[in-house]
Amino acid sequence: MSEGPSGSWDSRYLENFPGQAGFEADGPGETGDEQAQSSPGDVHAWYTTGMELLDKGSPAAAAQVLQRAALAEPTSRSVREALARAQFDTGRYAEAADNFRVIVEASPSDDYAHFGLGLSLSRSGDHERAAEYLALAAAMRPDRKPYTDALRQVRATLQARKRPAE
Repeated sequence: MSEGPSGSWDSRYLENFPGQAGFEADGPGETGDEQAQSSPGDVHAWYTTGMELLDKGSPAAAAQVLQRAALAEPTSRSVREALARAQFDTGRYAEAADNFRVIVEASPSDDYAHFGLGLSLSRSGDHERAAEYLALAAAMRPDRKPYTDALRQVRATLQARKRPAE
């Protein structure tokens, strides 16, 4: 997501591997076999590899690795965020929106997730819903220029579409 805030792309959330904290991974799309085959160390390695691939400009490869981590740890916000970013950067906007939406639902005060969801919806062509999420992100963090710029752009698109054709 090149429109993202400057600085590190690393998630602020370090929870992020519940399996390491003694929780069982037990989410959608995961069978008992998958759970038995992936240890918390594997998930962390997949996440780390995915982040390195993202940093090196290989979002498609990152998405493959991060998808595996997300299946093993479906409640990890940092894994979901990294996967969503990789999906966004490969043009898979609907999938990115789905992952950002999971984060927003789990953590409604996460400004970056609102921003990512808004951008993903915008790129998918759903500018009205994008404006809602971008407005929330900008309200939470008015100091983030990428948030306010994205909101301004989506609102301009909506205004342009309301004008009668000449």
